[in-house]
Amino acid sequence: MNNKKLVVIATGNAGKIKEFAHAMGTDLYDFRILQEVGFNEEIIEDGTSFAANAEIKARAVASWLAARGLNAMILADDSGLEVEALGGAPGIYTARYAGVHGDDRKNYEKLLKELDGETNRRARFVCALCVIENNREPRIFEGECRGSIAFAPVGENGFGYDPVFIPEGYSRTFAEMELSEKKSMSHRGEAIRKMMDEIG
Repeated sequence: MNNKKLVVIATGNAGKIKEFAHAMGTDLYDFRILQEVGFNEEIIEDGTSFAANAEIKARAVASWLAARGLNAMILADDSGLEVEALGGAPGIYTARYAGVHGDDRKNYEKLLKELDGETNRRARFVCALCVIENNREPRIFEGECRGSIAFAPVGENGFGYDPVFIPEGYSRTFAEMELSEKKSMSHRGEAIRKMMDEIG
């Protein structure tokens, strides 16, 4: 008999299951992404912050599951890159900074162009994780990874802005690191750890 708690991650990205499962463990939790529970609706993320967008996603999934009598813990995260010299941009527009959703190279090339000649390269990755459990009010947990923007892309690993992000205390970009090393300082990992400290 399966006594594991159903955890629905508000994403279509199966890769996220690995990060949540690694941080939370699989003994007590059974992880599913949206397609695996039959959720195929578009969620309009029109919040003005990472936390607002995470909550919008979590609430949409929670109400959909409740209408079908399904009881689950819902996890939704929204994350992105904030660059100090650009007033926090790209921020909530991180994935579509160059106008095309998910075109990593165009996004970081636009970022490097905007920082051309700028000496302040400070930046941080931010993750807001929203949890809805047992129909309770949503709770938000935030994590961050501080660092700086490189002058040119370096490295083949990772995705997104990894080739141009150098975490604090390192001289290599995320794209030059193995996944396990990157995960040890992940903004999403920090948010998950904060959540686990509270919910046990």
